[in-house]
Amino acid sequence: MAASQQAQHDKVRHPPGLYLLFFTEMWERFSYYGMRALLTLYLTTALISGGLGFEKSTAMSIYGFFTGAVYFTPLLGGYLSDKYIGRRRAITIGGVLMALGNFCLFALTNTAGLYMGLALLIIGNGFFKPNISTLVGELYPNDEGRKDAAFTIFYMGINIGGFFAPLVCGFLAEDLFKTTIDGIDHFGFRFGFLAAAIGMIVGQVIYNGLGNRYLGDIGKNTVGAAARESGVDVSREPLTPKEKQRTAVIVIITCFVIFFWAGFEQAGSSLTLYADKFVDKHIFGWEVPTSWFQSLNPLFIVLLAPVLSAFWIKLAATKKGDLSIPVKMSLGMIMLGLGYMVLIMAVLQTGSDANNVVVQSNILFIIVTYLLHTLGELFLSPVGLSMVSKLAPAKLASLLMGVWLASTGVANVLGGYLAAITQSLGYFEVFGLIGLMAIVMGLILLLLSRKLVRMME
Repeated sequence: MAASQQAQHDKVRHPPGLYLLFFTEMWERFSYYGMRALLTLYLTTALISGGLGFEKSTAMSIYGFFTGAVYFTPLLGGYLSDKYIGRRRAITIGGVLMALGNFCLFALTNTAGLYMGLALLIIGNGFFKPNISTLVGELYPNDEGRKDAAFTIFYMGINIGGFFAPLVCGFLAEDLFKTTIDGIDHFGFRFGFLAAAIGMIVGQVIYNGLGNRYLGDIGKNTVGAAARESGVDVSREPLTPKEKQRTAVIVIITCFVIFFWAGFEQAGSSLTLYADKFVDKHIFGWEVPTSWFQSLNPLFIVLLAPVLSAFWIKLAATKKGDLSIPVKMSLGMIMLGLGYMVLIMAVLQTGSDANNVVVQSNILFIIVTYLLHTLGELFLSPVGLSMVSKLAPAKLASLLMGVWLASTGVANVLGGYLAAITQSLGYFEVFGLIGLMAIVMGLILLLLSRKLVRMME
């Protein structure tokens, strides 16, 4: 192969470090989504059946706080990583803490084990989450063209783990280790949590075993130490006016996507409870485990992400070019709202009284809802990761990735509150409110898109 051909081939091919981070994130997401798929059911199932017996409204609040907090701690984890720890070391610290958290849920099946396990998961995620996404960007320091494609590949890793996790952990908890004694079902939730812990350990073994070979020295030093080695300490230089504008864009768009995630994250709370009671889950006489519905979103992502990625490339080659980041995100929010409009049609049939379910809705309603939510996510989430990687000043890279992730934290706390009030107001009112707000905020972001694009240039 001629030198010019080899150079062109290397430019197209992604570095092997991307696939190492892909598998590391895949196993971490297996751990997280496996645990999350069971958490609501574990909290609300009676003690005699292997759960903790919380009231549904209390369980929704706990779920919302947990899924919110795991996205707040990346702010602190990102800051500590940039300043003191280094990104590579922080990923290991986070992985170990999360494995211990899931193991606590397995070993201690009481409220003490619950709170200890959730605390370790929250802290561990704060170290892990902002740094692995930032490392992906660092693999492409002078190649913005391949960065979007790299994040799409990385995002597929997230969702492969997210697809298998509810299937495996749900099967263990709701089928393999489920027993029935004197007509009372007893679920094996703890074994689902054990599988999540094992998944996290596998990911860390791969990451630490192959990190030096495929990542080199990327992320080993803090931002300040790396700057001193290069002779240019950007950590002490003030932000330029353009860096301030770009940082402002990240913060503004982050505020908008809170409304998206507040609706999207109902998947593990109110949508799970709705699917459990109000959806006819029988297919050819076999009942689909409730936790398996959370595999629909990652399945759709794995199927649709390559198609959408190819569409963006084809659109970029046209005369008008690709859609801007704010436009893509606004369309994603609108699609989320449309998903809830579909679900409202199901609620009109079934009502909201779980103690008096006269008719169950067709399974296709919730499948189409998840499909629209997934399309919305693909328009918004990987684009957002790439945006932060491109726009964030070097000395604030992990911190601003933490800010981006914190939007999901705020959204999950808000989403937990919304899920809790579905138990009093009803699904129609809350699903309608979430859907309408997502569409309205999407339209407002669409109107602001040109101004934001000018600030990003």
